[in-house]
Amino acid sequence: MEQAVAECVGVLGAVAGRDWAGVRAGRLEWSCRETAVHIADDLIAYAGQLAGRESEAYGPFEIVLEEGTDNAGVLRVIGTMGTLLAAAVRTTPREVRAFHPYPFRSANREGFAAMGVAEVLLHTHDIAEGLGIAYEPDPALCDFVLTRIFPHVQPGPTPWRTLLWATARGELPGRAPVTQWRWSNNLVIEAERLTLQGVTPAAATDLSTVGDGGFAWLDGGPVEGTRVGAGLVYKQYEDGVHRPEWGMYVLVRREDGRALGAMGFHSVPDAAGRVEVGYDLVEAARGHGYATEALRALSSWALDRPEARVVVATVERDNLPSQHVLARAGFTRVAEDPEHLTYELGAPGER
Repeated sequence: MEQAVAECVGVLGAVAGRDWAGVRAGRLEWSCRETAVHIADDLIAYAGQLAGRESEAYGPFEIVLEEGTDNAGVLRVIGTMGTLLAAAVRTTPREVRAFHPYPFRSANREGFAAMGVAEVLLHTHDIAEGLGIAYEPDPALCDFVLTRIFPHVQPGPTPWRTLLWATARGELPGRAPVTQWRWSNNLVIEAERLTLQGVTPAAATDLSTVGDGGFAWLDGGPVEGTRVGAGLVYKQYEDGVHRPEWGMYVLVRREDGRALGAMGFHSVPDAAGRVEVGYDLVEAARGHGYATEALRALSSWALDRPEARVVVATVERDNLPSQHVLARAGFTRVAEDPEHLTYELGAPGER
């Protein structure tokens, strides 16, 4: 956040003496001046969402600049608002989620950081384009945004060009122009003792190696199955077929914020509406009904979607605990082979 704002203020500060009010900002309908004020307004709005723990709507305030504030003054306000958002991100616990409308009506501190950086990068670009000056942010900032709030966008030749294409500001060879877009914060599915928190490509990359994905794990976690599943998520992202709500979720215990395991779908539902699920738990969390609770919540969420009709799970014959989880979650054994058993749970009309 601080780096993005510093780059913005540095680039635009060099042309602060020019007329911003009479110049359109790139492809936007706003002037460069209006766009700069919008950056500041968004940054303090996001900080307010986190600091105020706003859960139902945006906080009822906006900034108003004093009459006579020049362009340099607007940049000072952007710098201040960026500092406030960075402070809010640092001091907000990772489990806190605040209201944001797109697409699942909430975001955590990482989501608000990514949205704030996106606002700065994209609107600095708009202003620079309007004023005819060069601007290209650090690729790491663009990658930070893409891997957190654009999980459905396949990586392109460079992060900056990909971000511009994904937000209808540029072209990429071999890809159709974008005319409508929205970013996507991770989905969280609520259960009684747990939350199922969608794994972003950034978290998947970390989990697939030796990292914790940004989660505080119970002793012994994450286990190998989680790391393998995270690697598959990132491969789908690289291939451009990742659909985050049909991806992987980390199971987080409400009482202490500890991650206990992972659960998720192998891919999107097929043409027949069948979608396969898999899961694992840290050993210390087994035997407490967490997997059953999570599976019920995830299956219920899936079967409420029009594209899903049946949730499928395949387990090894000798994995009795997993078979018991499936039975308790309402699944029925429908097929077997020498090594595996197949279970299904259908939507109410399919059962």
